[in-house]
Amino acid sequence: MDRVEKRADEIIKDFTCLSSWEEKYKKIIQIGKVAPPLDVKYKTKDWLVKGCQSQVWLYASKDEEGRVIFHADSDALITKGLVSLLLRYYSGLFPEEIITHSVPPFLEKLELKNHLTPTRVGGLFSMVRQIQYYAQAFLVKSRIS
Repeated sequence: MDRVEKRADEIIKDFTCLSSWEEKYKKIIQIGKVAPPLDVKYKTKDWLVKGCQSQVWLYASKDEEGRVIFHADSDALITKGLVSLLLRYYSGLFPEEIITHSVPPFLEKLELKNHLTPTRVGGLFSMVRQIQYYAQAFLVKSRIS
């Protein structure tokens, strides 16, 4: 099992003890409550994820080893919890790893598509798309530098 699969398994394990969707929903909200806020300088339209019902800001940078580090925030707790799960999965990976794992397996295992509203599901995939775009941009930039 590679480290990306391990991350997905850890997220899934956090939810396996919860028997109902309502408990899972509460857990996602709790994750949003304890997630660190994004620095206010990144809460601008430049970092806003398009296609989300709520406002979601997503900022990416690279560390000295070339791993992508993501920071995010939202004005809605459920959305902040969802983006926090995505950051837990993707942040700290190399661009190639992010591109290779374009759809986090925990999205299917947790049945998020079945229980979130269609607009929230669309927003969730907009966040994943934005993460993928950042990874592609960092990969291209590293190849031309």
